[in-house]
Amino acid sequence: MELKIAVLPGDGIGPEISKAGVKVMQATCDRFGHKVSFQYALVGAAAIDATGNPFPDGTYEICKDADAVLFSAVGDLRFDNNPEAKVRPEQGLLAMRKKLGLFANIRPVETFDCLIHKSPLRRELVEGADFVCIRELTGGMYFGEKFEGDDRAYDTCIYTRTEIERILKVAYAYAQRRRKHLTLVDKANVLASSRLWRKIAQEMAPQYPDVTTDYMYVDNAAMRMIQEPRFFDVMVTENTFGDILTDEGSVITGSMGLLPSASTGESTPVFEPIHGSWPQAAGKDIANPLAQILSVAMLFDYFDLKDEAAAVRAAVNASLDGFVRTPDIQVEGKEAFGTQAVGDWIAEYVANH
Repeated sequence: MELKIAVLPGDGIGPEISKAGVKVMQATCDRFGHKVSFQYALVGAAAIDATGNPFPDGTYEICKDADAVLFSAVGDLRFDNNPEAKVRPEQGLLAMRKKLGLFANIRPVETFDCLIHKSPLRRELVEGADFVCIRELTGGMYFGEKFEGDDRAYDTCIYTRTEIERILKVAYAYAQRRRKHLTLVDKANVLASSRLWRKIAQEMAPQYPDVTTDYMYVDNAAMRMIQEPRFFDVMVTENTFGDILTDEGSVITGSMGLLPSASTGESTPVFEPIHGSWPQAAGKDIANPLAQILSVAMLFDYFDLKDEAAAVRAAVNASLDGFVRTPDIQVEGKEAFGTQAVGDWIAEYVANH
């Protein structure tokens, strides 16, 4: 198989973890006889510095023409600390999602046995937790009409039937492949947009008789994720709620540096770690590359290259079991490895096992 991959390293630790992800992808393709090519492009603060645009037209063309995008992170303290900035790195990520029609964000939340001690939750609560958050990605407040003045501001949350139906179809498909339990998260007791979500879900549920569908207000869902994370199988929700809940879910595992994600829809899919750019660590070779590397596994899954995906995950597990870990997840008394050393070790493991 031939794969044409657009690589968007972005900002902060992005270039470092991107390098590790590309190494592992190249090693996997070499082992399984695939031809892969990488084309690099700017996004985020790096793109603003070079072009004034966080998602330049040239980057869009490279992404549109690729089979998949391997994205890392955007964000820069210069913009975080400037509320007056009109152009921000994060706008590049939103523009990429919108222009590529990436309406479905898939975030698995899965624990690693050897790292459960890192979770803020007790072992008996978090052990065995394994669920998927399906977040609608191109609607809601992030893309609705906005106004910002000195004394008044608003963000409009708008959803259409078409937007809701297509994301629910994705969520039901995942539920059918997993444990056949779907939870719709909304705020239907307050928000009109949430009532439309619930109405449409209730209309669609009979089409999936093998799936148990339940409904949960977002505040209850946030509490349930902490009290009983094993309750969930597939969770589906709108853009803003999904952004918050998926970050909450990520820390259940003990580290945001462990979880990948995929954004899919009408055009080229994007695979990325869920963490941010951590600009304070840029250039220090301490960032955990595992979420980026596991994003490569999700990319292989997308193209139904199951053995390749399994090889990447096996190598990640072997690195954890062998204590080849960056400082954030290394156990006391063991020497920590740098970002590139972890990437090199996993790439070599894939190549030779």
